[in-house]
Amino acid sequence: MSKAKNLPLKILKIVLAIVVIGAAASLIAIWQIGAWNLVFPTSSHDTVAPTIPADLKTPAVLVFSKTNGFRHVEGIDGGAKILQSIASSHKWGMFHTENGAVFNARDLEKFDVVVFLNASGDMLSAAQESAFQSWLLAGGGWLGLHAAGDSSHLEWQWYRDNLIGATFTAHIMGPQFQTASVVLENHQHPALQDLPNIWQHEEEWYSWEQSPRLEGFTVLATLDESSYVPEADFMGTKTDLRMGDHPVVWTNCIGKGKSVYAAMGHRAEAFEQPQNRRLLENTLTWLMDTRGQACD
Repeated sequence: MSKAKNLPLKILKIVLAIVVIGAAASLIAIWQIGAWNLVFPTSSHDTVAPTIPADLKTPAVLVFSKTNGFRHVEGIDGGAKILQSIASSHKWGMFHTENGAVFNARDLEKFDVVVFLNASGDMLSAAQESAFQSWLLAGGGWLGLHAAGDSSHLEWQWYRDNLIGATFTAHIMGPQFQTASVVLENHQHPALQDLPNIWQHEEEWYSWEQSPRLEGFTVLATLDESSYVPEADFMGTKTDLRMGDHPVVWTNCIGKGKSVYAAMGHRAEAFEQPQNRRLLENTLTWLMDTRGQACD
């Protein structure tokens, strides 16, 4: 009889163990795919600035990849590697950090270009946002990559209006990664030098409510929407993500400053793709060479 009484208790322990193991596995999976801050949102802001090496070469690039939103683990690692390779080939200095306190007037003056490498979420305090805005308006250069243009930045209205110029809607799903044709515009722009008029790129393609062209941004490249399936097919529900005019690279003038946003960069392979790497190198070179000059 005692054995029979103990049986439900043993079953309960087994069930609890399975639940605990399952929960732990789920948390690990959430962390590994970069969705931790989507499940457990945070808006933490750094208060102590990182130490920038005294021997940082000039000109210099600040690569910022803080993620208080979705974390593109592969894209950040792969992007940082390629950006360092580009910087080294030009003998530029480069400092990579996820510490938002670097956005202060004293430290920003050490850099000519700031790259938001898949940075996401509420990353900066109001004071840090203000410091960045002042630096850019005074003649800095900014390059935003992939998640820098997603919906996690919408609370920072200045950023949305001046650097992105469009409101993110969704990215393709089912399949999540597709090869599409990237088509150049404004062929004479320095960021597009030595690039073919059309090239193929595999990506988690983003869509926005409307083209940033409508808000005065200069489009450098668009997607041929007939070359892939622009829809989100998720849990049996299909959402049409066609834009008609579907930019993926564009630029804008902000005071004396210049900005470029490029939608590519979810995975490490995106940065290894030759045309995308050339686009990044061209863009950084242009932003470096024209810092402080009139933006047109």
